[in-house]
Amino acid sequence: MNEGEGQLALRGLAVRPARRKATAGPEPAERLPVARVAVDMSLAHLDRPFDYLVPATADEQVVPGGRVRVRFSGQLVDGFVLARLEASEHPGKLAFLQRAVSAEAVLSTEIGTVARQVADRYAGTLADVLRLAVPPRHARAENAARTTDEPLPEVAAPAADGWQRYATGAAYLTALQDGRSPRAVWGALPGEDWPARLAEATAACVRSGRGAVLVVPDQRDLDRLDAALTAVLGDGQHVSLSAALGPEARYRRWLRASRGQVRVVAGTRAAAFAPVADLGLVAIWDDGDDLHAEPRAPYPHARQVLLTRAQHGGGAVLIGAYGRTAEAQLLIESGWAHELAADRAVVRSASPRVVPVGDERDQERDAGAMAARLPTIAWQAARKALADGAPVLVQVPRRGYLPSMSCERCRASARCSACSGPLALSSGHAVPSCRWCGRLAGDWTCSECGSRRLRAAVVGARRTAEELGRAFAGTPVRTSGRDGVLATVPAEAALVIATPGAEPVADGGYGAALLLDSWALLTRADLRASEETLRRWANAVALVRPAQRGGIVVAHADGSVPVVQALLRWDPGWHASSELADRTALGFPPAVRMASLTGRADAVADFLQAFHLPEGGEVLGPVAVSDAEDEDTERALVRVRRGAGLALAAALHQAAGVRSARKAPDPVRIQVDPSELI
Repeated sequence: MNEGEGQLALRGLAVRPARRKATAGPEPAERLPVARVAVDMSLAHLDRPFDYLVPATADEQVVPGGRVRVRFSGQLVDGFVLARLEASEHPGKLAFLQRAVSAEAVLSTEIGTVARQVADRYAGTLADVLRLAVPPRHARAENAARTTDEPLPEVAAPAADGWQRYATGAAYLTALQDGRSPRAVWGALPGEDWPARLAEATAACVRSGRGAVLVVPDQRDLDRLDAALTAVLGDGQHVSLSAALGPEARYRRWLRASRGQVRVVAGTRAAAFAPVADLGLVAIWDDGDDLHAEPRAPYPHARQVLLTRAQHGGGAVLIGAYGRTAEAQLLIESGWAHELAADRAVVRSASPRVVPVGDERDQERDAGAMAARLPTIAWQAARKALADGAPVLVQVPRRGYLPSMSCERCRASARCSACSGPLALSSGHAVPSCRWCGRLAGDWTCSECGSRRLRAAVVGARRTAEELGRAFAGTPVRTSGRDGVLATVPAEAALVIATPGAEPVADGGYGAALLLDSWALLTRADLRASEETLRRWANAVALVRPAQRGGIVVAHADGSVPVVQALLRWDPGWHASSELADRTALGFPPAVRMASLTGRADAVADFLQAFHLPEGGEVLGPVAVSDAEDEDTERALVRVRRGAGLALAAALHQAAGVRSARKAPDPVRIQVDPSELI
């Protein structure tokens, strides 16, 4: 073999390639080389921060509150940097961060702390709460040029005329402007311009050098509040956040608050986590609206998120509504907040006349009232208001045409022959169909008596509009509901048919309001049926002119019912106090803390085996969930005294961690203090 020739290889044996030199791995940052990261993993047994090494090449990009990518259990996942540390308490070897997504500090220390407290209260994980608190990143919005760090302009002192109608309203504004933190539950008067009052309270807080977060139920309310804030604070002093915005626009506005370019954020429930520095005021309007309850785990309520922020940062609180929840009443009776209400003389001067009527079958009717299924007094009130050129509001609890039907002969509920779902009629010329499976039921026959004729069991908003259109011929009829929600209506004679929550605001107020089918609200199998009925009625009554200007409300309900009495006197505080006393005696929230566990029967049983009940607690059930898609679905309730709420949440979280660690196949939905308790 000549020099320089390669070594001969034996036939059938492979030549081992030359071993390469090992490349040097990344070097950790010289200063604060450890990053504590909240990894985006929703598994309960992994609900804790993890430590990673910071590569020297990414030292400047890895900042507390910034987004990073890390390798976790063989996968690349997102995370937030909670802190930079000199050393880790982990005894083993630390892995390096994969990369820094952004050097933008989107998770402030305050929001991180509040998110942890919310997760602990609702037996959830920090990752789930952070998904609600911090919107997804949009690179183009984040990379936009920052504005110069100029001081924010001064805000003029707000007018106090509107707040002076309330006994301590002016004092509340003064306390905000002086930098103090008053906490109040505000019972708004009928006809109150609540967006203007919230804007004035915000202006008083901003004048003290602090920020504010305001939360409303829906986009219509946000549009009104946005206009009021602009009028009182001026342009560019606040941002509005809602799901209606696109991802880029929403993130751009959110960044303005995060970067300190605005001190005021208004929005729907997700805005409760808005990153406002030096938070001096948190406010929520109509806290009883179910839109404030987050439908995603861990199902926090916007009111509780705001109260947690106020408690953490020492800010002022303003909970306002026309009605009042038992939770708000508990804050008053416990001394945590004070009541901000008007004197009875002021209430009487601002309220319309409320007239309750009993069952319509006991009322005399004329031809027009018979056609419109209205008691005589309601028909007369509507006719007078229309003659005066004022719009008339008609609140109907159910949407659709005929959402429920029954046998004309024996009154048995009409059910689908295929799935036993309820039959409904979508229009006067449609064929009855099943609300569950959609099957047409043109050949329906009653299983009880054999009749083939159907009658209306429940009349919806569209059928009501059709009937009233015939009763008041020539009068414009407008509808507001799921198919289209009106924001406002002009001050002219018209019938406005609306479902609860979709009532438009009338210029100058409605001349009359008719509250129909009260039984549909009061007979619901729900702990909050009475409270919710008063809330919906109060929101409608508040849109009617005062009695001094001829405003009248006809409530189709028995006048002896407590909720009707509260409406007659416009005294939601009395009703809330009575409701809270009843729940305390019966052991229901908010007097106690309660959690619901929902899932397949075997999954709920498995969860209860892993669950350690706090001392003094009790488990109710489980029982079958009648309205669930899966017939095997069950629900158990766990009840403890109010002071053991955190212990209950910790025990629930621990049991969920045990099941997630052993990869239990069927999930169990945990809801602490659920908004609906059937």
